[in-house]
Amino acid sequence: MTVDADALARVLATVDLRVGFARRVPISSGELLPMMPDAMTLVYVAEGGVAGHPPLQAGCRLDVDRSSQEVSVDAGAPRDLLVSGDAFLTRGGSPFALEADGDTTLIVLDIELADAASPLLALLPDLVTVTGFDALEPAAATLAAGMGLVDPTQFPLRRTDPVICKLMATTVFLSVIRAWAENGCAPAGWLRTSSDPFLDRVIDAIHDEPGRDWTVERLASVGAMSRSTFAERFRSAIGRSPAEYVTEVRVDQAKRMLDAGRSVSDISRALGYASDEGFSRAFRRRTGMTPSSWRLAHRTPVSA
Repeated sequence: MTVDADALARVLATVDLRVGFARRVPISSGELLPMMPDAMTLVYVAEGGVAGHPPLQAGCRLDVDRSSQEVSVDAGAPRDLLVSGDAFLTRGGSPFALEADGDTTLIVLDIELADAASPLLALLPDLVTVTGFDALEPAAATLAAGMGLVDPTQFPLRRTDPVICKLMATTVFLSVIRAWAENGCAPAGWLRTSSDPFLDRVIDAIHDEPGRDWTVERLASVGAMSRSTFAERFRSAIGRSPAEYVTEVRVDQAKRMLDAGRSVSDISRALGYASDEGFSRAFRRRTGMTPSSWRLAHRTPVSA
């Protein structure tokens, strides 16, 4: 399956991690490492190999020719053993554990999204496996391999910065999803927020013009529905009201605009708010922070 690059970028741009804590976990041959139940976890195999309990055979296998960089997909191939350079993501919906095949080192990232209603949660399967992640996303794999708590006795000058850790975890997390989706493992229709083409038309319109004055009547007309029918179908399919969804899209766009250095006044006007105060209230209700505070917390540190 070919994934719409713009649609994929739009979904990934909505992701904001609240937690991105990484652990470097060595496990001996035959040792079991349980995954946390009801928690999203990303694992990168730095050395050795692991098998899943239950087996990892379900899912999509990417075979990467490292010399030609060609990728082939075998959706039904039994591949329970993951080896150095492979990665996988579990949403923690059921009990799961890893068994080491020889002495193994894993980078384990505990993932928590800042927005519990993120569209990504509804789109992801329970298990995302990317074989050959180091060949598909070499920069992100190198970053993953260097993550994890550092022994302070060996590196006394090294300090753990939570902002930097979150940025690193976000990069690896998004790279795993992108590699999985762009190389043919995402199921057909994966990026559609709903199975209703009329609602999809409305959703696309909101994302294309987040600053437009989107009343329920105007959105209903885009979807060729009556106001009452549209409001009911939208909430049933998306899980929130049209107004809540518009605010969600606007705030996600505002984050990108803040990252780009645009002023609060410029952003509030571009996104259709009558005042800076109205924009700031909407942003704070959704993120728990003012726009200025969010910009400061997410500012990328500059190396000396």
